[in-house]
Amino acid sequence: MPSETGGVDPSDSDLRLSSYDFALPPERIAQRPVEPRHAARLLVVDPPDAGPPPQARHLSAWDLQHELRPGDLLVVNDTRVLRARLEARRPAGGAVELLVLEPWPGGQGQWLCLARPAKKLRHGDSLEVVADGQPPLTVQVVGSDPATGGRIVQFPVQFGDAAALEPLLLRYGAIPLPPYIHEHDASDNERYQTRYAARPGAVAAPTAGLHLSDELLAAIQARGVKLATTTLHVGLGTFRPIETEDLSALELHSEWVEVSPALVEAVAACRARGGRVIAIGTTSVRSLEAVAQLHGGELCPHTGPVNLVIQPGYRFAVVQGLLTNFHLPKSSLLLLVSALIGRERLLALYAEAIERRYRFFSYGDAMWIAPEAVLAAARPGP
Repeated sequence: MPSETGGVDPSDSDLRLSSYDFALPPERIAQRPVEPRHAARLLVVDPPDAGPPPQARHLSAWDLQHELRPGDLLVVNDTRVLRARLEARRPAGGAVELLVLEPWPGGQGQWLCLARPAKKLRHGDSLEVVADGQPPLTVQVVGSDPATGGRIVQFPVQFGDAAALEPLLLRYGAIPLPPYIHEHDASDNERYQTRYAARPGAVAAPTAGLHLSDELLAAIQARGVKLATTTLHVGLGTFRPIETEDLSALELHSEWVEVSPALVEAVAACRARGGRVIAIGTTSVRSLEAVAQLHGGELCPHTGPVNLVIQPGYRFAVVQGLLTNFHLPKSSLLLLVSALIGRERLLALYAEAIERRYRFFSYGDAMWIAPEAVLAAARPGP
């Protein structure tokens, strides 16, 4: 039966969060990236009729160039991760860690921050941000945000947006690696960024793009594949756990995106020449699809917040193929990939990846979903 998004109604199991759980041995969680970037392993999802499940080939990220065709368009997210993790201390003693998330609406120099320990921080409290070789910087807690449990922190008024704040964070901050990565190194400041990161504002990397080395990007473009950029500043909402078992009315944290006129033109030109629109990472998917949904299924220029849940039953409007990493159990990202290839097939592929010792999550390996591997009911219409 068709769904409201033009796909097929999901099964009852698809609408239960517990159906997206899987057991992952801790040693499968990548702690460090492989070098070079394109040396990561690549699980290639074959078309559904290619044979018995799980229908996969096993290559390397370098081989992605051979999976693409002249005339294809790669859409990448050019956000840059801020060094948003700050160490601070309270005047009476005691260490505090701040994670700077996003500007607080209407407040000059005010930022929403996660704090640890948050319970000890109250309205009016002053903090000294500290870093080796830098004078202490005084900031003040001016409020709280019940939705996130975070604190609203007043920085000097000139630091009102990410571009203005980034130089200060370069002096005082550190790259905020996900909590499941326990090994930190100075190289993370460069390695946890894509090679095309240009616009500051994210607190986490669009990790599928971490596999695209300069050499691989050059090889891809030499094959006649075009490149276009979108911007989605990856925030807390991407990684917050889903807390409801019933997914039928799921809502997610809104995200700031920009789809430029140049990107809209690039997608139109790709379609006109018979190419395929390939998203690099789930953030690129969300940018393209959320903006298209705001405009009746048509991709138009847009700058501002979006909020779109992509799960089984969704029919894609723009995206035809996807390069993505392996995601957390019971996460919104797992729902998104399930919408492309089906939940049961995805979990079977994950089971094979675990058996074959693929590396999971941000610094892990990748999965390539070609357009012909996407469920027929999920593919964009003509």
